Amino acid sequence: MNTLSVLKGSMVIGIAAVCAVCCLLSPRLAIAQYEHADASLRERIKQRVAERRESRQGDEIDSAEGLKIQKPGDYVRSLQHDGFTRTYRIHVPKQYQTSGSAPLVLAFHGGGGDMDYMANDEYYGLISKSDAEGFVVVFPNGYSKFKSGKFATWNAGACCANARDKNIDDVGFVRKMIASLTRELNINRQMIFATGMSNGGMMSYRLACEMSDTITAIAAVAGTDNTIRCQPRKPVSILHIHAKNDDRVLFGGGAGKKFRDESKVTDFVSVPDSVKKWVVHNNCQSTSVRTLEKPGAYCEKYAQCQGGVAVQLCVTDTGGHSWPGGTKPRGSEPPSQVISANDVMWDFFTSTQVASTSANKSQ
Repeated sequence: MNTLSVLKGSMVIGIAAVCAVCCLLSPRLAIAQYEHADASLRERIKQRVAERRESRQGDEIDSAEGLKIQKPGDYVRSLQHDGFTRTYRIHVPKQYQTSGSAPLVLAFHGGGGDMDYMANDEYYGLISKSDAEGFVVVFPNGYSKFKSGKFATWNAGACCANARDKNIDDVGFVRKMIASLTRELNINRQMIFATGMSNGGMMSYRLACEMSDTITAIAAVAGTDNTIRCQPRKPVSILHIHAKNDDRVLFGGGAGKKFRDESKVTDFVSVPDSVKKWVVHNNCQSTSVRTLEKPGAYCEKYAQCQGGVAVQLCVTDTGGHSWPGGTKPRGSEPPSQVISANDVMWDFFTSTQVASTSANKSQ
């Protein structure tokens, strides 16, 4: 056998050996490749499921935008804004009909409260007032670090707590909420009002500053104007209700000793300074006229303001940090019964809306 034959034989044996090894390894390679592909497929499936779940959640959250509330009752809605799920409670009055537009009142709870607390008729009576007068009342929930939404606050500028410290976009949330509400309900867009207790009253002031294109009037109860910047595009009617002996948001300015941690609040602007600020903003007469005076309370109004709006202050001698006319105390002192915050507020809202409408027609 010559050398060439030996080489040929060796090559044949080598090729056969390689083929044999490949045959032995190929099932393992196939299995490995399958397992890798299977893992990749499983990962893609998981991702698709997660995406669909998020999509469904988004549909549920934003479902308010695709619905139309047809009948009276109580509803809870949520929406996504600025990375947070924000919730609000809606009360549609008994006489509501889709064929006619209804006024809208946004009612903001106090610091440390929530929408359910503000909707409690024993404390605030706003649901009963809604049914009596025919306006839709909405109770938004402030920012809370708890899933329950309890102990919530509003970013009203210089106050309060987590909402302020995290610079929560509450104004943006309110804008988005109103847009959703006007899709669900037949709302009179010339009669969108805001009211609130304490930190909620402060939030109402911020809306007057930054949403004057939407908000017709506000009624702040036991909460002064602590906005940092305020440049309203148009005049807004302002009602302020406060007790002289408020021991938290002091009538003359500053935070009361009732606050355990003053870092969560601020050195509150006084009631007189808050009112004067809006007398200037609205270009009103500098002197007021008493519109109500009785033992334990008085109201005074600044008239001839630009755009037919008004600025009004109502003061009770007693009641502390509470909602006048409420049947259940919020703190250590029962609310004043000399006036009803709800009655004064609604009379102010309706009268100022008529006045501003007349002023606009005459221009």
